[in-house]
This record gives sequence, structure tokens and C-alpha cells, in this order.
Amino acid sequence: MQEYQLIATAASGIEALVGKELRNLGYDTRVENGRVRYIGTIKDILNTNIWLRTADRVKIIVGEFEAKTFEELFDRTEALPWESLLPVDAQFPVEGKSHHSQLHNVPSVQAIVKKAIVRRLSDVYHRRTRLPETGALYPLEVAINKDHVMLTLDTTGDSLFKRGYRKAKGGAPLKENMAAALVMLAHWFPDNPFVDPVCGSGTIPIEAALYGHNIAPGINRSFVCEQWTNLVPDGLADDVRNEADSKADYDVELDIHGYDIDQNMIDIAQENCRAAGLTHDITFKQLAVKDWHTDKINGVIVANPPYGERLSDKETVHELYRQMGKLYRPMTTWSKYILTADLEFEKYYGASATKKRKLYNGALRTDLFQYWGKKKR
Repeated sequence: MQEYQLIATAASGIEALVGKELRNLGYDTRVENGRVRYIGTIKDILNTNIWLRTADRVKIIVGEFEAKTFEELFDRTEALPWESLLPVDAQFPVEGKSHHSQLHNVPSVQAIVKKAIVRRLSDVYHRRTRLPETGALYPLEVAINKDHVMLTLDTTGDSLFKRGYRKAKGGAPLKENMAAALVMLAHWFPDNPFVDPVCGSGTIPIEAALYGHNIAPGINRSFVCEQWTNLVPDGLADDVRNEADSKADYDVELDIHGYDIDQNMIDIAQENCRAAGLTHDITFKQLAVKDWHTDKINGVIVANPPYGERLSDKETVHELYRQMGKLYRPMTTWSKYILTADLEFEKYYGASATKKRKLYNGALRTDLFQYWGKKKR
């Protein structure tokens, strides 16, 4: 099988996690801002789309070069072997972005790249009329940064955070791949208790259960590359899914709880949990943070509490942080991981974090405040 230069794209702050996931899957990696590079075949493309918990997309790098003029952009784009990826009837829309570059007019950049590819394919396929573009979708992107052009083909389609189980959501939900990142950053072992005290629509506990069972997060969804009959052999996607399914451990018993003060959110979380096929693995219950208590040890708390961005909400949210501190500080065998955009969180919680990690929840800068517990043997 032909090997491709690939990138897995990622939100700022979690690229290293994506790199770790890829290395655990057996790939050599190079971590860069917003992406991780690796090499793989079409089978590897399917495999990483199905398995990556924290990435956004898997893309084939078609070509990279420097360009400061539209003529350079056109000529170097046309010189690439587009026919090795795109059949004569391919639909190939071109998205674009440009930062700190001579070629900063994105619509013009997109149009030039499209024109160059059309020229190349028309020559190769001996077309004198327009290309039909009636076949499968091949989404392309031209990204220019400091005059360096990267042309990529998206193999994923809908972003990898769209696992397919979230049938309902509340306000400001956490994306599934960010929730998975929080689970992985918490260094949770599936034989220990896991609690989300402000679970909302249930995304963090659901991602913990998928992780705990070693269920591939993309196993129940499809990817745009599966329609590429010129590149993906018949039956290969099913084979990769079956192989992934064989690695899941459905028998492991998990102790995962999700709580929320709002019964409506608990109903939504339970609906999403059913859609994920994890009803027996997670207990959701309506409960305020201050009313929870446990005798269990060596657990992990992962929470994405409200940030109190509106002035009217700030005091309510600060009171919640105080309640968390009062309740959690004495729980010395438990580790707590709390994500919030309120950089004064420690003041209200009443203790300095063991470690802080800057993450982006969408475009919003947040910090993951980490309080490491001392495990009791």
C-alpha cells in the first residue's frame, strides 16, 4: 500500500496528547503547533480516524512549498500529482487560510489553487470540457503561514469530536475530544473511582467510559474517505472496525459517576449515555456539589464547572468553587482536575494547584487546575 505524509490536527495545548496517542498506536511522530505529523497507508488513515480520542482531523499532505506570488502558487500546485488522489469525477472544494504571508487574500488563494488542480486533472484525464465533479467528496485545504504553503486532503469529514452519541446537549457543552483530553490528563486508571460533579450533558463521564473499556471513539461513525473507491479497497473499513472492536474490553467493571444540580441535564446525559451504549457503566444522578460525599479512596474528579462569564453569575460560581475546595481539600487520596476560564479559581478554592495547564475550549483560553492526590496502597 502507498504511504502518505499525514497530519492529525489538534486544538492548541493538546498536540502532545495526540502525539502520545499516535505513538501508542505504533507511529513515529513529530509534534508541531496545532498538528502532529506521521506517515501511513490508507489502512493507517482509517485506523487513526477510528482510534484518535483527542485529535480534530486526519489529513493527507499533498504538497508543501514556499510561494510569495500567485504565479508561484499556481505553478507549484499544478506540479503536484493530483491524479494519484482525485479521480476524474471528484468533487474537490478548496478551503483556505493565510497568516503573515504575502498571499493574504484567501478567496484569491482558493481560486488559484482550484484553477491549478483543474488544469492538472484536465491534462491528465484529457478533458476539454469542465470536470464533472459529480463523484465522491475530496475536501481540500490550502494553508499559508509565513509564505509556506501546505496543501492537504481531509480524510475525516465531520470533525473527530463528533462521535455520534451526543443526541442532546445543554448550554456551552465541552467537545468530546476535549473531554477525552481531560480524562487522559487525569492519569485515571479504570479500576479507580471517577467522578464528574458538574457533568452537564455527560460528555466527560462518557469519554471516561469509552477510555476505560478501550472502545475506539470513532467506531460508530463514518469518515469521508470511506467513499473514495479509487483509494480505499472494498471491505477495508469494515476490517479496520472489526479489528478495533476486538481490542475493546467490555467486561471491565467501571466506577463512574456524573452529577449535576439540574435534573434536565441529568436526563440529557442519560440519553447520550444510552446512545453510546454505556448505560450500565455510568451512574448519573441529580445532586448539588455540596451534597456529595464518599468513603471511597484513590479516585479522580474531573470537572468543567461554569466559568461565570456574565457578571450576574460570578458570585454564584465563586461560591461553587468555595464549596469544591471545602469538600475536596480533605480528600487527600483523590486527584482533582478542574477546567475553568476563571484564572482566580485557586483563590476561591482555597489552595494552590499542584500544576496548571493552559488549554483552549474552542477559542476560549482556560486553565486546567490540577490537584494531585497521594494514593493509599
